[in-house]
Amino acid sequence: MHSVGDHAFVPHLIRLARETGVSAHLGDGTNRWPAVHRLDAARLYRNALETADTGAVLHAAAEEGIPLRAVAETIGDRLGAPVVSLDEAEATTHFGWILRFARNDNPTSSTTTRKRYDWHPQEPGLLADLNQNHYYA
Repeated sequence: MHSVGDHAFVPHLIRLARETGVSAHLGDGTNRWPAVHRLDAARLYRNALETADTGAVLHAAAEEGIPLRAVAETIGDRLGAPVVSLDEAEATTHFGWILRFARNDNPTSSTTTRKRYDWHPQEPGLLADLNQNHYYA
C-alpha cells in the first residue's frame, strides 16, 4: 500500500537512496511488486467486511506488478541519484532486511476481486504517487 503516511517499503527505499547516494534494484529490476493506494484498499475492505462471506480471499492490487527498476528510477529521478543494478552480494549489503522483498517477483491479479466486489481503483498508481512531495518531505 502507498499514500501519505506510508512507513513501509517505499519510504525505506527512499531512505536507502539518501543514505547511500544511489537508488538501487536487484539484477535487471524486472521483478514486480503489486501496489494499491490505501484509499482504494480501504474502499475494497469496507465493502468486503460488509458483504463478503467468511473466509473470502481478496487481492487488493490496483496494479498487478510494478517493476522494481521503475520504482528505483522514480526515486532516483526525484533525489537526483544514479540508478544502479546490484548483484546478489551487493544487494545483501545495500538492502539489508528489505532484500527478501526487493528480490520477490510477485505479480498479483485482482480480476476476481474487482468483479466480485465491483471494485474500481480510482487513486493514483504507485509511480504517480512516488512523484508526490509527501514521500520526500
